[in-house]
Amino acid sequence: MASLAAIFGSGAMTNSIKEIEGMEMIFIIGSNTKESHPVIANRMIKAYRKGAKIIVADPRRVPMVRFAEVFLNLRPGADIALINGLAHVILKEGLDNKEFIADKTEGFEEWKKSVETYTPEYVEKITGVPAVDIIKAARLYGSSRKAGLFYTMGITQHTCGTENVNAVANLVMLTGNIGRESTGVNPLRGQNNVQGASDAACLPNVYPGYQKVDLPEIREKFEKAWGVSLSPRPGLTATEMIPAALEGKIKAMYIMGENPVITDPNTHHTVDALKKLDFLVVQDIFMTETAELADVVLPSTCFAEKNGTFSNTERKVQRVRKAVEPPGDARSDLSIIMEISKRLGYPMNYKSPEDVLVEFGQVWPNLAGITYQRLDKDGIQWPCPDKDHPGTEYLYKEGFPKGKVRFTPAAYTPPAEVASEEYPFVLTTGRNLYQYHSGSMTRRVKAIEAHAGEPYVEISPGDGERLHIKDGEAVKVTSRRGSIKIKARITPKVSMGTVFIPMHYSEAAANVITNDALDAQVKIPEFKVCAVKIEKK
Repeated sequence: MASLAAIFGSGAMTNSIKEIEGMEMIFIIGSNTKESHPVIANRMIKAYRKGAKIIVADPRRVPMVRFAEVFLNLRPGADIALINGLAHVILKEGLDNKEFIADKTEGFEEWKKSVETYTPEYVEKITGVPAVDIIKAARLYGSSRKAGLFYTMGITQHTCGTENVNAVANLVMLTGNIGRESTGVNPLRGQNNVQGASDAACLPNVYPGYQKVDLPEIREKFEKAWGVSLSPRPGLTATEMIPAALEGKIKAMYIMGENPVITDPNTHHTVDALKKLDFLVVQDIFMTETAELADVVLPSTCFAEKNGTFSNTERKVQRVRKAVEPPGDARSDLSIIMEISKRLGYPMNYKSPEDVLVEFGQVWPNLAGITYQRLDKDGIQWPCPDKDHPGTEYLYKEGFPKGKVRFTPAAYTPPAEVASEEYPFVLTTGRNLYQYHSGSMTRRVKAIEAHAGEPYVEISPGDGERLHIKDGEAVKVTSRRGSIKIKARITPKVSMGTVFIPMHYSEAAANVITNDALDAQVKIPEFKVCAVKIEKK
């Protein structure tokens, strides 16, 4: 018996983007949707204008708060306490979906006991959210049977990220808001083909389609398909590779389309690890900060310079068509990988990316019905098991694949670092509207740089006054891992005691100071919480 979070292992949205407009209740937690996913935010705003109620839970006053019925301004890292508090109120007021719980879940009574202590008053002490707002939000979400819950890395990028997701899944099961149109639990992917990369097994413990490498019958299936012997051992996650390189356990690394010097926590640690490698290959479209450390750089093509498919956050597979010729010696990722594989003694005989999609459908039934011909007019959402299937707009309409799903108790634990006398502020990180990820593309656009080309740290007016820091003044932000010099932005977006730095700027990289402590299960770093001090320069 699996938990909903475990069944939901693909990380994809259970529902479709277009269904957002039909939702009566939208609960956004750990997501700056208006800046990180503006297209989806616009759908949410359309739903709001049709009468939908919106709840926003976030340490910052993010732009979607403007449309919120309730703003749950919680302290960074207190998500589990808040979610358990909402569940406590829903249970107390009889708003739980008893039919769904009885028919489709297990472990309810044990889980119910685990949230008994999370009264609104107790949760207020942990989260800083007033008890009256917790009760109001619980009533709004618990009363709706057309409620969608949306989250991003504000939930996952914690040492308790797995438990955060379990808590979210418990809340969704408690209300039965899944398996129907305009409901669901919807993690929003951070980049255009993250979903496709995950589907295609850019993960260390699965083959394509989230099929476990340590299951003999699965391994045999792929050995037959690929004509090779395969290891039964899961590999290391990206965040485990850096420490392993630093320890000398990894001698060479091949980094494709990633810029860990900027995007990984504890930057000094990352750079030291990459420099210690015997051999580093970077395959990318620009000379990134990571590529500058490489022994070999393989120039690849961007989305507009190649053919293929992308799979987006709602599980929709879409055609990508070459629009322009690539510059210089740049080659498509597929042709580079095929050439390297051939030279290593394993020819990959794909004539085009279409051949790859055909093979994908042969080894993963969820893609079996998706072809280039069918994708000519529009994308198709998996599961799509055969060529007559229209695709699946929302998941679990016929129930869960493994029968009933289990409630999983999730207890609140503090972040790996909390504020102290020496480091009195809590830093959280994220994105802004204008820059994208590590900035390797957007920071080359003059118009964007003119408008949003300078790093900043958000400080509350109260903290600015107390520290005698004015808007635009240079400050030094220091954690146990390092320091950066950066301009202060005095703003009510953050509460006293909390500061925010966007991740995009290499000249004042937030990840120089972030904590590389990992979630014990999925090894995601705690980007969203670390203790810092701030000094005037």
